[in-house]
Amino acid sequence: MNDITNILKNKIMVFDGAMGTMLQSYNLTEKDFRGERFKDHTTDLKGNNDFLCIVRPDIVAKIHKAYFDSGADIIETNTFNANAISQKDYQTEKFSYEINFEAAKIAKSVAKTYKDKPRFVAGAIGPTNRTASLSPDVNNPDFRNITFDELRDAYYEQAKGLLDGGVDLFLIETVFDTLNCKAAIFAVRELLDEKNKDLPLFVSGTITDASGRTLSGQTVEAFWNSIRHADITAVGLNCALGAKEIRPWLNDLSKIADTFVFVYPNAGLPNEFGEYDETPQEMSEFIEEFAVTGLINLAGGCCGTTPQHIKTICSTVSDIKPRIIPKVNNYTKLSGLEPFTIRPETNFVNVGERTNVTGSARFRRLIKEDNFDEAISVARQQIDNGAQIIDINMDEGLLDSEIVIEKFLRLIASEPDIARVPIMLDSSKWSVLETGLKNIQGKGIVNSISMKEGIDIFIEQAKLIKKYGAAVIVMAFDEKGQADTYERKVEICSRAYKILTEQANFNPEDIIFDPNIFAVATGIDEHNEYAIAYIEAVRTIKEQFPMVHVSGGVSNLSFSFRGNDGVREAMHSSFLYHAIQAGMDMGIVNAGQLTVYDDIDTKLKNCVEDVLFNRGNDATERLVEIAENYKGIKKESKSDLSWREKSVNGRLSYALVEGIVDFIIEDTEESRQQYDRPIQVIEGPLMDGMNIVGDLFGSGKMFLPQVVKSARVMKKAVSHLIPFIEKEKDELGLKDKSNGKIVMATVKGDVHDIGKNIVSVVLGCNGYDVIDLGVMVPSDKIISTAKKENADIIGLSGLITPSLEEMVHIATEMERLKLEIPLLIGGATTSRKHTAIKIEENYSGPTIHVIDASRAVGVVGKLLNENEKDNFVNEIKEDFNEIRINRLKKENVKKLSIDTARKRKFLSNWKKIKPTRPSLMGIKVFDNYPLHELEHYIDWSPFFHAWELKGLYPKILSDKKFGEQAVKLMEDGKQLLNHIISEKLLNAKAVIGIHAAHSKDESVICNDIKFDFPRQLIDKGENNINYSLADFIAPKNDFIGTFAVTTGHGLEKIVKYYEDQDDDYNAIMAKVLADRLAEALTEKIHEKVRKEYWGYASNEKLTNDELIKEKYIGIRPAPGYPSCPNHEEKDKIWKLLNVQQNTGILLTETRAMYPAASVCGWYFSHPESKYFSVLNN
Repeated sequence: MNDITNILKNKIMVFDGAMGTMLQSYNLTEKDFRGERFKDHTTDLKGNNDFLCIVRPDIVAKIHKAYFDSGADIIETNTFNANAISQKDYQTEKFSYEINFEAAKIAKSVAKTYKDKPRFVAGAIGPTNRTASLSPDVNNPDFRNITFDELRDAYYEQAKGLLDGGVDLFLIETVFDTLNCKAAIFAVRELLDEKNKDLPLFVSGTITDASGRTLSGQTVEAFWNSIRHADITAVGLNCALGAKEIRPWLNDLSKIADTFVFVYPNAGLPNEFGEYDETPQEMSEFIEEFAVTGLINLAGGCCGTTPQHIKTICSTVSDIKPRIIPKVNNYTKLSGLEPFTIRPETNFVNVGERTNVTGSARFRRLIKEDNFDEAISVARQQIDNGAQIIDINMDEGLLDSEIVIEKFLRLIASEPDIARVPIMLDSSKWSVLETGLKNIQGKGIVNSISMKEGIDIFIEQAKLIKKYGAAVIVMAFDEKGQADTYERKVEICSRAYKILTEQANFNPEDIIFDPNIFAVATGIDEHNEYAIAYIEAVRTIKEQFPMVHVSGGVSNLSFSFRGNDGVREAMHSSFLYHAIQAGMDMGIVNAGQLTVYDDIDTKLKNCVEDVLFNRGNDATERLVEIAENYKGIKKESKSDLSWREKSVNGRLSYALVEGIVDFIIEDTEESRQQYDRPIQVIEGPLMDGMNIVGDLFGSGKMFLPQVVKSARVMKKAVSHLIPFIEKEKDELGLKDKSNGKIVMATVKGDVHDIGKNIVSVVLGCNGYDVIDLGVMVPSDKIISTAKKENADIIGLSGLITPSLEEMVHIATEMERLKLEIPLLIGGATTSRKHTAIKIEENYSGPTIHVIDASRAVGVVGKLLNENEKDNFVNEIKEDFNEIRINRLKKENVKKLSIDTARKRKFLSNWKKIKPTRPSLMGIKVFDNYPLHELEHYIDWSPFFHAWELKGLYPKILSDKKFGEQAVKLMEDGKQLLNHIISEKLLNAKAVIGIHAAHSKDESVICNDIKFDFPRQLIDKGENNINYSLADFIAPKNDFIGTFAVTTGHGLEKIVKYYEDQDDDYNAIMAKVLADRLAEALTEKIHEKVRKEYWGYASNEKLTNDELIKEKYIGIRPAPGYPSCPNHEEKDKIWKLLNVQQNTGILLTETRAMYPAASVCGWYFSHPESKYFSVLNN
């Protein structure tokens, strides 16, 4: 195992290509597939490619040899369908072991003939032709034509043949159903444990189409969460798609997988004849981009690829460093069809409890009556009400629990809106739990196990749960009984933690403790401490084991008040408020039995909390005494309409907070009558109400189910207003007109859309054509839609923290694809600071943070106004740059060692980006350069800044505050500039040089002079680059330019002339203009270098605005810049160019240049060179 992992750390390894494609070229007949041994076989064998390992091993060996000769490091055995299940189609299932054993022997015998480098054989294990997660009969959704156990047995037999035949690793490939894959993983791990062997395990999933999901419906991240328990050496994607189409999903996998990542796509998509046309060169270009971008550790080919494809891929990736495995946070990563990660900011995970026959009389009745359609609707309602996980329990004396839970799980697997969330399997019987584990393809939770039957059974069950790939709830229950005191709760949980992590190899983040929530206010003194014991135990458990979670069944708490919903709601909400503060982060809760903490009647709340915290011997009596006043409170609340006496805006706010839809239409309509435009109702009272909801949720006084109800009220109100908004657009003649086209989306991984929907409505009201892609939208769909629709702007929304990471990814993709579309960022978790530091730095196009819906119209209007756009964008860029600089000053950022930073350096593909040989080599001097040629190159914005007028040219000329003064200043400046040019009062001088150069680490060497360019040492994460300017120069056969220019000769004379006349105004003006001319000369000479003297951009045609915005190829940093702050580097430029003799520019002791109107620096030609900062090193 170590051989492969060590190689993967240092090079990109290469798989072989398609076996089937090569076999087709042999035009084999039925006779070939039978051979002498099977000439009398009862069924046709042609097409059973795996069977050739028995009857035509010579052909299989030749194909293996062809791929090894092409440079492949790893070949796959010819065993894709060599399992008993697939072989049953040919009535050859009894030969499964033999096929695999012979296949492994053939491949190994070929591999052993090569001595040039290590060659490996992967035992290929395909998906079979059955699916454990899907029914083949749409009319019978709970039917399966294969079971987990049948799959496991078939995979075990196949893996045993491969292992006995001598494979070096296992490859479970083309996974279209993750439950099949989990059965294969289970079998392989079982075999290796029995044989006490440790072979690498590779797993490869298959994304079937542009939806980004497997055939069984999982996203890439959900797939990874489902299998990451298995100690996988490498994970990847193959088949179904070509390299171009597979990239977005490969990118997703590469970001999240903390192991090696590979890809072996098809040779493009099949043509109308089912053939693959992508050439080796075309395919290798995509693979090369994957490698250069740091997405892969291995590559290869699937359908349609040949030895020539593999040869080209080997050549392409041979000199490219492999992907660095990212460090990922140890969060709890669960999954249904979609991933669910429990993060520190998740606040509280609500587990739906209504699909539990012991806790819901209605659900129990439906199951007993075999009314599964209605039972499924209960699960759906739980999710609609905000449950992030659903707890399923079928423990009832008259039910066959194993059969019933299997049927229910299979039925909800065909309901995507339910199956998207993780499943919590709830039972006191191990057989039921294990049946459940064999029927969920995602990563769920087992509820629960404990030490009540002893440690041995506890460890055995824990190991099996991990093997099946689930998290676990551990009850505070041991051989002595359930923990009811603080001390016992902490003692049992601490003991269980040690056993799970040290003996069962459980990850801490997959452990959930339930320290037992018991009923209080029972009248029994011993029960008075139950609530406070739980809360304090939670606090201690989270302090001692911060990665674990703590859960509990909240409804147990109020068991004494069955039938009194008013008191029960108050008890649950008060208890949760305090328990969450202590660290409880998960709970089985009936969303219908929660109220807003701040809405609890003060007298009732005080009595409840006296009981919870055991304040006073009479606490229970006092609560019982007032309880009758709240009995039936829910029924009474429907007729308690005192809140209807509030103003209409007050009623809207109340309805939003309480989630009451009964009057929302009439209140929204009444509010509409009070405003001039319907959109003002959304921008005013409705937004105000939602802001209150946001504040309550953020402070822990509202829970997710209540927020979901608020969202429904908001949507209902907006829906009422839409027809009026559309009518207004029609009346204003805006129906078929568009001020611009905007693509809006809530990013992948996020389902929150209220804010986005409001922005879409507001923009639509203002004449913009909005294409709303909805929620959970992957990056490639957002970008491809924007390109297809020729959109003017892309707007991204997100409410949860992972959305921020996805926004960074989208910005990076937009940059990679060379888009320039403005990008709007919005949503509750977004911020101006994050946009500046994380997003805008990854995208050179305009990137704007929009603080709320009310600002969206103004921002979009400026971006689509030709007269305002440039100034607006530049102001934002300056603001963002200031944010980044201030952050560097304030924050104590983690630093890397230089060795670690070098491992994260910018890696250029020097094969593809070959340095252009300059037309001029050596030095060229310019004396008395014509000043009139420079006027066109002046950037006027800094001219005004020098006079402390803040703004950008030309917008500043019409600024309300500075405009009049700016116009006068401009007139005076141009008058003096014309005088300087016409009288030739300044002498412009310059010297440039283009030199042969090469780089080593952080140095660039040319003409025996070594420039030192510091590397960024800030720890930006393993997936981000730590730049040095030296990265943009090749290790050999490259070039670097140097320059020094001045327009300061003659300036002293001009300044003295005006000072002698006491005209300080024009004296200062002359200095400012000399600085502007120096920058203009720098710009002009750089342009000539790019187009003539070096010639790497000979066809460049840029306007002055584009030059100012640095739209050209390459950069020209200067000593003192954030990327090279050391002014002492000027000494080397002076020596290399003989600057003082050629231009008359002197360096003072502090390396200041004299005359002051001077500029010096370097020219870099690399097309991906960029500016950055090392100031925080």
